[in-house]
Amino acid sequence: PSAVASPTDLPVHVHFARQAARTPDAVALALGDATLTYAQLDARANQLAHHLRAVGIVPGARVGLAVERSFELVVAILAILKAGAAYVPVDRNAPVERIAALLDDADVRVVVTHQPFASLLPATGTRVWLDAQAHDIAALPTHAPDILLDGQSLAYVMFTSGSTGRPKGVCVPHRGITRLVLGNTFMRFGPDEVWLQFAPSAFDASTLELWGALLHGAKLVLAPPHSLSLEELAAQLRHHRVTSLWLTASLFEQMALHQPEALAGIPQLLAGGDVLPAARVREHLARLPEGAVLINGYGPTENTTFSSTHSLHRGSRVDGSVSIGRPLSNSTTYVLDSHLRPVPTGVAGELYVGGQGLAWGYLHRPDLTAERFVPHPFATTPGERLYRTGDKVRWLADGTLDFLGRIDFQVKVRGFRIELGEI
Repeated sequence: PSAVASPTDLPVHVHFARQAARTPDAVALALGDATLTYAQLDARANQLAHHLRAVGIVPGARVGLAVERSFELVVAILAILKAGAAYVPVDRNAPVERIAALLDDADVRVVVTHQPFASLLPATGTRVWLDAQAHDIAALPTHAPDILLDGQSLAYVMFTSGSTGRPKGVCVPHRGITRLVLGNTFMRFGPDEVWLQFAPSAFDASTLELWGALLHGAKLVLAPPHSLSLEELAAQLRHHRVTSLWLTASLFEQMALHQPEALAGIPQLLAGGDVLPAARVREHLARLPEGAVLINGYGPTENTTFSSTHSLHRGSRVDGSVSIGRPLSNSTTYVLDSHLRPVPTGVAGELYVGGQGLAWGYLHRPDLTAERFVPHPFATTPGERLYRTGDKVRWLADGTLDFLGRIDFQVKVRGFRIELGEI
């Protein structure tokens, strides 16, 4: 277990507002040739937060988020948090019935959206139209609403595949996000980074992209909202001089094959969501300049984006599979047998993760929460829990983790978890 001082007591939007006060004129968002400064983003999010309160959003509410990649997407996420609420992102490729079911499951009464989503949303409930109502929202106060929250408050609910065919809503508190991007050493965070926002908002890699940039005064480049070809992605990376990029394992493989130079130009490349192909990793490392890094990021949504990471450089040796590395700061990692006893180095067991990144559990699923979030067998404080990942791993002699596969019937498709019972 590793513990470093972490500012996890304060909610995400308070950290953001402090950053905006420190660097008001720095560019926060870029899309094509358009930009938005930290001060502008903060003001627009405050205005929308006041509007959300006016339509009945109270602290603790869950608000639907149906917005494509745009300045409005980031404004909406910040505004929902500033109103004391949690966002429930909608995947725009999901069937309409599934979207309706998720919003219903999460008791969403209000959905923040815009025209591109109009045909995908169920007819019930209140809509906040960011495009049609823009004029009214822009007339509201630019100061933050007066709401006090702490790091335990709910920040978002993201749905992952459920084994019974019903997706599970993972409830992630503010402390999960701050534990990921503040006071952590697995990668370089800071004002000089240029991040690409490329992951869907319903996929928790977006958590790292958004807040890894915006809580550090960095620039967040929003990829265009359509799905990008490999050529278009490479052009974005070059045009905006992106320095920090997250890719799914499958997209990493495609880019390493078809756009190797553009990919090798990224100083901090993170890849994960599935097993990284060792051959592509070796080829990529050979192309890297000194100082560049490839980070294999492992972790379920239930422990906020990453649980462990492994950094590879130009000279790193990759034999066989790519290690998933060591736990993040403020995270714990145990490899246990079926009786919850630690297994020796080199012996396969199930990976259990814990610490500040742990979700509250699954929304409205106390049975499933109790099954997967278990009492911590070696807890130092009462009530601590560990999440059973269902992943088979072993400790290696160098203190890193070797991923050996699933213990159950779950497969990965483009980084998304699919339970076979749902097909």
